[in-house]
Amino acid sequence: MAPTLVLLLLSQVALYTTVTSKKVCGRPSVTDGIDELALKRVYEVGEEVGLTCEQGYLPSTATPRRMTCTATGAWTQSDLTCSPKMCPIPKPLQPLAKGRTEAPFKSVLNFTCDDGYVMQGANESRCLHDGTWSNQPPLCKAVNCPIPRPPRDGKIVHDRQVTGTNTIFGQGWTYECNSPKAPSYERGSCKADGSVPEPPVCQEVSCPIPARIPNGFITFAVMRPHGYKEKVKYACNEHYVLDGEAEIQCKNTGNWSSQPVCRAPCTVGIKRGRIFYNARKLWIADLKPNRVLHGEHVAFYCLNKADRCGYPVASTCNDGILPLPECFEEPGKVVYTLKPKTLPSEIAMCTASPPASPTSPARSA
Repeated sequence: MAPTLVLLLLSQVALYTTVTSKKVCGRPSVTDGIDELALKRVYEVGEEVGLTCEQGYLPSTATPRRMTCTATGAWTQSDLTCSPKMCPIPKPLQPLAKGRTEAPFKSVLNFTCDDGYVMQGANESRCLHDGTWSNQPPLCKAVNCPIPRPPRDGKIVHDRQVTGTNTIFGQGWTYECNSPKAPSYERGSCKADGSVPEPPVCQEVSCPIPARIPNGFITFAVMRPHGYKEKVKYACNEHYVLDGEAEIQCKNTGNWSSQPVCRAPCTVGIKRGRIFYNARKLWIADLKPNRVLHGEHVAFYCLNKADRCGYPVASTCNDGILPLPECFEEPGKVVYTLKPKTLPSEIAMCTASPPASPTSPARSA
């Protein structure tokens, strides 16, 4: 019996070796978009697989591509690629798409509305397999508010005409009281949560005697306390420039609106040299009187030593201060008197000015 048992065992080993030595192919590796639902886990040598694209993808070739399981257990190569179909981004949304005009299959657009607006429609849309969107972009409709109540002893003046019983988010209005009273606050609007403010209280308001301003005066006004919305007007002394609103008004807080300021003129702080002012090239001695008004520009001439050419650098009068450019060098008496044609203002001008230089310490009027 022993020899028979050995022979049987050897036969089983030989059979196992014969079966397992035969090569097979596993499920082929495919790229995104290729349909994998019909693929098996194991294939015999010589079997073929026809590759197609999933729904929502476009094949790179019009004819089907096949792969074959080879005797080595490897698959032949396929050049099929599947590209996702594209959905055109709606034109109203393109400014938010950073230059893109299309989105690929399976993309999702999420929609939100700004505060004060209510969404009408779906809050998302998906790019479908046929290149269309599952939902149209929604509309964002402004929140409605009730018509505001006017103050007692007063009225409301809407910024634009209101019809019906509602206003919409963002619309505003002004509260007015019967003279001489003033509202505790003047403006109201339809809020993002659909509410409107309670009406203000109408109360007596008085502003103190308006203050004088340096180098200026009040025109045609009686120096007394003033009521709500009363106005006074300021002007400046000669050669001073008014900076701000000339007219101020008594506000509902009992304070005046911001007063203007009278800005001082400047003196051009050089004794020798030429300047460019009021569209004219002037020797400083010819600037009579030596006065530049606030906000006016004066150009000084500097020397480009490397190229031996001149170039202008502008400075601006600011409330009595006219800075001199750092590049400006005031000529000495001898050069200014005997060799004026050698000054930066008189020689050839540079074709390109050097970068603007800082200014030197300012000189005041």
